[in-house]
Amino acid sequence: MGAVYFYHLTRQPLEATLPVLLDKARQAGWKIAVRGTDPARMDWLDEKLWLGPEDGFLPHGRAGGPHDAAQPILLTTEPEAANDPACLMAVDGAPVDADEVSALERVCILFDGNDDHAVQHARGQWKALTAAGCAAQYWSEETGRWEKKAEA
Repeated sequence: MGAVYFYHLTRQPLEATLPVLLDKARQAGWKIAVRGTDPARMDWLDEKLWLGPEDGFLPHGRAGGPHDAAQPILLTTEPEAANDPACLMAVDGAPVDADEVSALERVCILFDGNDDHAVQHARGQWKALTAAGCAAQYWSEETGRWEKKAEA
């Protein structure tokens, strides 16, 4: 059974934090799906990943291409990812259910701590997933470094 990690972003924006977490997941040998809710926002994230540092390039692609199954990192707005991921990173309030948490090695929910709606949505996800028996951790960067603040 996997676990869900909540990342409360307050100091670094998504485009700075996501590559760090993607790199860690790739080091674990996992394929990753990054699930969002808005295709235009996923295009924006795709561009940010392509423009990252050359020595830290993260091989990835947008869902809908002919090589989706081979992508180490697949950016999608769909509930199913063609690359058979071991890790799901949900951004911008993308839905996550308990069955996914159980089936995957890791689920990461990244949310903007400066957006009250995003915080409330993440709290709802925490309650629903922990009530369903999912192991969960809550991480915050409010002190300037990532610290685990809660575990269920």
